[in-house]
Amino acid sequence: MSRLFLYLPLVIFALLALWFAVGLRHDPSRIPSVLIDQPLPEFSLPAIEGHDNPFSSADIIGEVALVNVFASWCIPCAIEHPQLIKIAAEEDIVIAGLNWKERPGDGAAWLRRLGDPYDYIGDDADGRVAIDFGVTGAPETFVVDREGRIRYKQVGPITEQIWTADIKPVVDRLRAEAMQ
Repeated sequence: MSRLFLYLPLVIFALLALWFAVGLRHDPSRIPSVLIDQPLPEFSLPAIEGHDNPFSSADIIGEVALVNVFASWCIPCAIEHPQLIKIAAEEDIVIAGLNWKERPGDGAAWLRRLGDPYDYIGDDADGRVAIDFGVTGAPETFVVDREGRIRYKQVGPITEQIWTADIKPVVDRLRAEAMQ
């Protein structure tokens, strides 16, 4: 019986090592969202300082849209931003911004400096709307269908490859479904 107790720490260590090894194989950018195929959370946010278009959930009903969570303090957001500018210029899609946990004026100054791809920009200074979306960090982008359901979630920056391989096919499929 005492030998069993000697091997118990070794068995526990082996199980923990196996658990960590399996966990390390998961891609952290593929965080599942419980909101996929669920209605967009209802919200109404004021526009960020210096902008006229506030953002509410009702603004994008009837459109296939991207909702992008960003902040001026977010380095990956700056990496993603040129791709959002390109999408806004080349694609016929509504892009709405959720300026997350930002000091007044910082988001507007950042957009003046880098360009503004957004049709709507809401100021989520306290982060309450981001919590409703299940945001874990910035940037995160959600694809919303015409009925206002979240159909896809991208965690991390949108690159050309991610846009082409992952997000644009979802957008194209949702547009095609709406035409049927």
